[in-house]
Amino acid sequence: MLSKSESHTSWQESMISSTWLTYILEEWTGVECHYLYYIGFILCVLNIMFVPILIFISLSCFLNLLLHIYKRKNGLDEDFSNKSWDNGRFMVASILSMCGKLFHGYELHGIEKIPEGPGLIVYYHGASPVDYCFFICTLYIQTGRLCYSVVDRFFAKLPGIQLYLNLLPGVHSGRDESVEILKKGNLLGVAPGGGREAFFSDENYNLLWGNRKGFAQVAIDAKVPIIPLFTQNIREGYRTFGKIGFFRWFYERSRVLLIPGYGGFPVKLRTYVGDPIPYDPNITATELVEKTKIAIETLRDRHQKLPGSILRALLERFDKHQKED
Repeated sequence: MLSKSESHTSWQESMISSTWLTYILEEWTGVECHYLYYIGFILCVLNIMFVPILIFISLSCFLNLLLHIYKRKNGLDEDFSNKSWDNGRFMVASILSMCGKLFHGYELHGIEKIPEGPGLIVYYHGASPVDYCFFICTLYIQTGRLCYSVVDRFFAKLPGIQLYLNLLPGVHSGRDESVEILKKGNLLGVAPGGGREAFFSDENYNLLWGNRKGFAQVAIDAKVPIIPLFTQNIREGYRTFGKIGFFRWFYERSRVLLIPGYGGFPVKLRTYVGDPIPYDPNITATELVEKTKIAIETLRDRHQKLPGSILRALLERFDKHQKED
């Protein structure tokens, strides 16, 4: 054991080292030390606030880099329907699926409810779309079926992830292209709530669709069923500061998807596929929107305890009891 004199000497040395480090920082930055503490605190807060979008973009860029290496190594062109891209697509799906299982214990229930042939998958949009990414990757690994995804133009313009979006694949055009995709026998995923639902819904998982009914008209025009989808605890894993009035005002006037969030908590995520809503030639788009809302809210009420709790969602990682489908 150290004597009192040795302990005192050690404490003095640590204080001298700390003072020396403070002096170096002040000389290097030209800023007084107490201001550096404030700056460090602000940077930490900003880092926490933008964690969800940083995680998503960083992972997307990493996968995009792997795909560029794969493309160059195999001498591939931009024809993503080419079978030569299948291994690269499976690699991306496997990495994302592994991330989902490791970080969120991700599970997909009711995959057998997805009918053969085309269908419009409609899902609740959490603060981060990671659950939907896990869904389309798990679907591809288990069934070999690709699911096209309607993505916001904001993400389509982000540098460094174009190859990744094209391979999964993501589309950002209008109604006509969506109908054409479905008529070719594909699955197509869409979140009617979009950015507004992602940023301003909360732990009560309210659907914020406004008057949007374009997706319903797409399903009617393409004569395909709608498949409801809901992920348990997605709002507990990633949240936003959407309750602050300024951010709502900023979004409504700019439509810029830069509302700060926080999270990245390793909560349990389970995605549930609901019973398909079959095509009905006699139904209107407005009526189909209401039926879809009810279907998703039914999944929510059955599988999500409201209001959501981050602590409870974390504890569910240790709950071995599988939820009833």
